[in-house]
Amino acid sequence: MTTPIQPFTPSADLIRPTVADAVVGHAETPLFIRKPNADDGWGIYELIKSCPPLDVNSAYAYLLFATQFRDTCAVATNEEGEVVGFVSGYVKDNAPDTYFLWQVAVGEKARGTGLARRLVEAIMSRPELSDVHHLETTITPDNLASWGLFRRLAARWQAPLNSREYFSTEQLGGEHDPENLVRIGPFQTDTI
Repeated sequence: MTTPIQPFTPSADLIRPTVADAVVGHAETPLFIRKPNADDGWGIYELIKSCPPLDVNSAYAYLLFATQFRDTCAVATNEEGEVVGFVSGYVKDNAPDTYFLWQVAVGEKARGTGLARRLVEAIMSRPELSDVHHLETTITPDNLASWGLFRRLAARWQAPLNSREYFSTEQLGGEHDPENLVRIGPFQTDTI
């Protein structure tokens, strides 16, 4: 018995820009939410740098997220194409009903619009994530903005939120606050 040959998708086709999944914001300043592509990589990197206390990774890492993990990431741009929001994450291999959100960033120009929540919900409502019923992330104890976002998501999704220490300061080299593992769920993606 022979294994059927799977069609090869060239990298150029994987990174083609797509139409926005959602348009949010005000009519005079719309924001476009969509899957990222390679052209967004540098903009994502610059956005993360402008959003302390987020840990900044290499531009290469953001290019990988924008291409290899694009189905589980979202980017928001303004009319000029500037990246003003980004969420990265992945579905866990060992728990395919769980999405792990790695970073969420909203730039100064888009703050106060509910963009962080809209980015997360844009990802969670994608058909390829229909089997996901839990969201996990890590948050430092003093990151009030992130705690607020995840509490609002849990309330909107009518799902429990639990947390516990996940990485200690010592595990993080002594120069980083501890990270708490935060878990929302179970929830139904068709209600998001």
